[in-house]
Amino acid sequence: MNFATTALHAVPADATAIEALLPDDVVSAQSLRGEWTTDLSMRHAGARRLLVRYELQGPAGAPVVLVAGGISAHRHLRGNDAFPEKGWLNELVGTGRALDPAQRRLLAIDYLGADGRLDAPIDTADQADAIAGLLQHLGIGQLQAFVGYSYGALVGLQLALRHPPCLQRLVAVSGAHRPHPFASAWRALQRKAVTLGALQCAETQGLSLARQFAMLSYRTPEEFEERFDAPPEIINGRVRCAAEDYLDAAGAQYVARTPVTAYVRLSESIDLHRVDASQIRVPTTVVAVEGDRLVPLSDSVALVEALGTLGTLRVLRSPYGHDAFLKEPDRIDAILVTALRGNGANP
Repeated sequence: MNFATTALHAVPADATAIEALLPDDVVSAQSLRGEWTTDLSMRHAGARRLLVRYELQGPAGAPVVLVAGGISAHRHLRGNDAFPEKGWLNELVGTGRALDPAQRRLLAIDYLGADGRLDAPIDTADQADAIAGLLQHLGIGQLQAFVGYSYGALVGLQLALRHPPCLQRLVAVSGAHRPHPFASAWRALQRKAVTLGALQCAETQGLSLARQFAMLSYRTPEEFEERFDAPPEIINGRVRCAAEDYLDAAGAQYVARTPVTAYVRLSESIDLHRVDASQIRVPTTVVAVEGDRLVPLSDSVALVEALGTLGTLRVLRSPYGHDAFLKEPDRIDAILVTALRGNGANP
């Protein structure tokens, strides 16, 4: 892959050199944020000049682990001295965890298209190519691991396939080699909700409704039964179910932080995803959740079978379905501890 790059600073040899070049307001002893531009040949959208935003936490010289989440995840994993705001993975990053920023250097990015400015089809292969270029720019010869959750698992599979020298091993949580047709149908309806909202000059309301639909696919009937098994109320002559406050809040929170175009294009990106896992040559731990309505266990089994001796399957039982990686931090951490010390897949 040929990367034509325009860096904000001269390209350094390692992360320590990067810190010397970045402005004081984006650097602390162990944390930094940066931006990098690249000319990338996208799979479905041709040549584009793109901006990649990243954040690094952890001591220079420590093994580097790239962590990537769902389509609403971003480069800030956990609050720290330099950037105290709460991160999207706060419960899984910290002292004593597998993802301990005192022991490992944690790298995360904002996905291509996450700012809503890229209104074109985005493939998971494009995300992987951008990451490979970023690693080269940062002087990171090889990741100790790529840990991907949901959409991040799809990107990790593409990186392992397209740029195997970039990583020693992959941990793919709640993500497979292809989108399941049932899940694609769910996402298609969510995108239609956004389109209908736009036609009614209510684009954000459409996005809120799409997110509420999505919450039903992320979680399980068992969780909803436990949390919302209460009679409906009649309010202003309308029947309101017990779960509606929860869904409305989820929609409002999502709309407040997500551009409509970003949601649509990254949702499409999941459905564009395809990987021939039999061609992957990187040790891979696949983590599946029983009851995941978006990535059924059968797809995870098929992925591991295609990986052959390089694949290991771990299965969780959780009432949280697809969102188990966010709601079961201790159990996910135990899996990461094993995988990152090299026992999560056959060498």
